[in-house]
Amino acid sequence: MAAGWQDVVRDAAAVREAAAVAVDAALLAGVLMRTGEQPHASDVVNYAPFTLLPSAVPRALFEQAYTVQQDFNLLVDAISQNKEFLEQTLASTIKVDDFTARLFRIYMQVLEEGLAQTVFLGINRSDYMFDCGPDGRAALRQIEINTIAASFGGLTSRTTDVHRLVLKVLGKTEEASHLLPNNPAKGLALGIAKAWQLYGSQRAVVMFLVEEVQRNIFDQRCVENELWSRNIRVVRKRFRDVFEQGSLDASRRLYMDGQEVAVVYYREGYVPQVYDQQNWEARLLLERSRAVKCPDIATQLAGTKKVQQELSRQGVLEELLPGHPEAVARVRATFAGLYSLDEGEEGDRIAATAIADPDRFVLKPQREGGGNNLYGEELREVLEKIKDSPERTSYILMDKIRPQPALNYLLRAHSPLQVSECISELGIFGVYVRQGQQLVLNEAAGHLLRTKAVEHADGGVAAGVAVLDTPYLV
Repeated sequence: MAAGWQDVVRDAAAVREAAAVAVDAALLAGVLMRTGEQPHASDVVNYAPFTLLPSAVPRALFEQAYTVQQDFNLLVDAISQNKEFLEQTLASTIKVDDFTARLFRIYMQVLEEGLAQTVFLGINRSDYMFDCGPDGRAALRQIEINTIAASFGGLTSRTTDVHRLVLKVLGKTEEASHLLPNNPAKGLALGIAKAWQLYGSQRAVVMFLVEEVQRNIFDQRCVENELWSRNIRVVRKRFRDVFEQGSLDASRRLYMDGQEVAVVYYREGYVPQVYDQQNWEARLLLERSRAVKCPDIATQLAGTKKVQQELSRQGVLEELLPGHPEAVARVRATFAGLYSLDEGEEGDRIAATAIADPDRFVLKPQREGGGNNLYGEELREVLEKIKDSPERTSYILMDKIRPQPALNYLLRAHSPLQVSECISELGIFGVYVRQGQQLVLNEAAGHLLRTKAVEHADGGVAAGVAVLDTPYLV
């Protein structure tokens, strides 16, 4: 933590006053979520959890994360167009992971039929932690890249103003002036708007594909309202609406209830639990359509953990990004150690190493949304059980990242105000649009800092563990 915060953390009276101001400021600014008790209603809401103080982030690592984001956009787009790479990389995973296998079958079916989609939109978020080495120096290490439903671009656009006010209340006006402007909602909407424009129909709508339970609706509304401000019509639909109302015409244009859909922006569809047979049929209908999917199914597959692990192998980045040696070097510099658990000698050796020393590693399944990874004794137990089974190939291993903790207060509705030892995770949003083979937009679109108490190994804001934060560059 920045040295300037130490005096504040220990001043109980100042903290209580600042926390009261912070909560009201969050409500005023629209840093909101629906409540767990009434997740379908917007007439009873509360503030989304956030830190009282902005957290220190090393300036050089923050800038490194921004610089490499366009390279990651290029890389994800290249993977999504490389059928041979996806087939080879996911061959072992789809034998044992039914969810990835179902996605892959739709991918192959759509390719065999021939793609109707000509404009491609990627909205991703690359997440990092700051690994503290034995010498005390921090290094940027990628946790994962989210290629579907990367959330909190809306609420984090409003969190900086809250932290700026808190610092002023605490007498730190100079420090408040150093907080960076940040508006991912605008950047994400810019990408959606560009894809809508290139689709080429003024009457067509943008469809947000949303969850059945929409606690995080205000985060989505931030992006939605940016589109309305550009006079782009937005509709919100669920998979079951697509099943009941969706249709394709002879040109494979997608219609929902008689309205043509230009862009499908997924805020749902990344976990197996949401798919019953009807929803799988709805997903296939969407993928077969000419509408711009964000992401299309190839891009969702590009974000799997197995692909992340394969990218760390010698020579793979060079094959995917030929003629871009600087981009390859920038991307590779962010990788933590990643290891395959495929069947064979290498997988056997890695599994045995992790069982012998589980605190060195994280065990990751092919899942998004937080709360899925395994650590320590739980990691050892699972690996012991599956070490001689093909099921182990549905996981990858990654070196455990060890950030330097700092003191902060995590503000949650109905929770006591107490200081916690915390660690942070930095996400950079990326947006790109490709028309045919031409990349027409490739940008970093803002950042997201999430912070959690050190006792929680895994989980994000939506999972109820991490809270929203703002970087204070040091």
